[in-house]
Amino acid sequence: MVGKDVVVELKNDLSICGTLHSVDQYLNMKLTDITVTDSERYPHMLSVKNCFIRGSVVRYVQLPADQVDTQLLQDASRKEVISIFAKFF
Repeated sequence: MVGKDVVVELKNDLSICGTLHSVDQYLNMKLTDITVTDSERYPHMLSVKNCFIRGSVVRYVQLPADQVDTQLLQDASRKEVISIFAKFF
């Protein structure tokens, strides 16, 4: 997903759109070419072009729909449900 455009919603309701530069196992992210979705509420963010986001403040990360393998997610979900039911029967 590095190099793709993402939208990161933070726990303080700030949403940042930008290009994902890097991410680690703690969900810490570096974004480049950022824009803020509500610039009237956060005018001080207009001059910021790159940012580091600490993973503990992330509420949600929206990925490009065409980059998500939904079939793989569905298969993994089905396998998990089957394994849970197998324990009971």
